[in-house]
Amino acid sequence: MSMWTNRLMTTLLGVFLIFMTVGLQAAELKIGFVNAARVLEEAPQADDARRRLEKEFSPRDKSLVASQKSVRKLEEKLARDGAIMSEPERRKLERNIISKKRDLKRSQEEFREDLNIRRNEAFDQLRRHVFEVITDISKKEKYDLVVSDGVVYANDTIDITEKVVARLKKEFNQSAKK
Repeated sequence: MSMWTNRLMTTLLGVFLIFMTVGLQAAELKIGFVNAARVLEEAPQADDARRRLEKEFSPRDKSLVASQKSVRKLEEKLARDGAIMSEPERRKLERNIISKKRDLKRSQEEFREDLNIRRNEAFDQLRRHVFEVITDISKKEKYDLVVSDGVVYANDTIDITEKVVARLKKEFNQSAKK
């Protein structure tokens, strides 16, 4: 079972126990649901994080593309002129191609690792903020229980996803004005 399934089962067990101990007449529970995937998709903070990552990593990406083109040109030269080159010239070009490919591969791996690290940092920060917004809305609107991923069905009347997205948009617009 996944972590979310375990959490859902624990949550549902908790709701069941509340109903059992308090009784259905006495327990007026306010339950909410948040579609976390939709929040992360629609939150302007997510688009902003993507744009910042693009801006940060674009120069390195362009450099890698230029290096790929350079290696390709050298390979084309070897294919085109290799037969008429002297043996030492051809070997030197082959070694140069191998060296450039090795450097390019290493640079591409570093680029992917750095991008993944930064993306994880940015989206972990966003997930924490989304959790804070969900908690704040839940407390202010006196929800007893708010569930997220792993829910098979949630009635629209308990879905607070739109409130979370609206709050995130409002916060983003306010921070953009500063």
